[in-house]
Amino acid sequence: MMPKHCFLGFLISFFLTGVAGTQPAHESLKPQRVQFQSRNFHNILQWQPGRALTGNSSVYFVQYKIYGQRQWKNKEDCWGTQELFCDLTSETSDIQEPYYGRVRAASAGSYSDWSMTPRFTPWWETKIDPPVMNITQVNGSLLVILHAPNLPHRYQKEKNISIEDYYELVYRVFIINNSLEKEQKVYEGAHRVVEIEALPPHSSYCVVAEIYQPMLDRRSQRSEERCVEIP
Repeated sequence: MMPKHCFLGFLISFFLTGVAGTQPAHESLKPQRVQFQSRNFHNILQWQPGRALTGNSSVYFVQYKIYGQRQWKNKEDCWGTQELFCDLTSETSDIQEPYYGRVRAASAGSYSDWSMTPRFTPWWETKIDPPVMNITQVNGSLLVILHAPNLPHRYQKEKNISIEDYYELVYRVFIINNSLEKEQKVYEGAHRVVEIEALPPHSSYCVVAEIYQPMLDRRSQRSEERCVEIP
């Protein structure tokens, strides 16, 4: 028979090993990869389920605050949501301010700890879409009209501003000669109406454009190609 003091030592060792080797339930529920994704100041908080969660068995609770504030605010539309994202565009509309978001999960009566984003400043981190492009043929030339990406509706309606009010934007326009499979940059500058002149007749061209932000040394993806036949 095992001596009493040895048996107690075994129980203590077993208990400690079990605690160390078993992750608490609230930790395994904790949302993962919590971060902001932002395009044209549409600021969406996204996350992944905790390791113990599968399917739609859990709900999530979202809060946000400005850097430096002590009090977190609930996002009512995302309080008890089953989605893995939450639109915080309105709550992060001062684009120069740094923000934080955080998420916790609940499942079967258990709650996780909060998972917090890195600091997020919309002006620095939003990604700009390529310009919208319209093309008109005028006497053998192409008239390219460029439009900056749209901002969220509240910016357009309440402030009547465009993305050009926040950044210096440089437009780059490229033309592709389809017969030669050769690309050429035909314009770089701030104008949004660009004329491409002296194109030979009976030829085929495609036009593509992008936006460059000099202050951030960042460029958008390219627009979809628009192709035309010169008669």
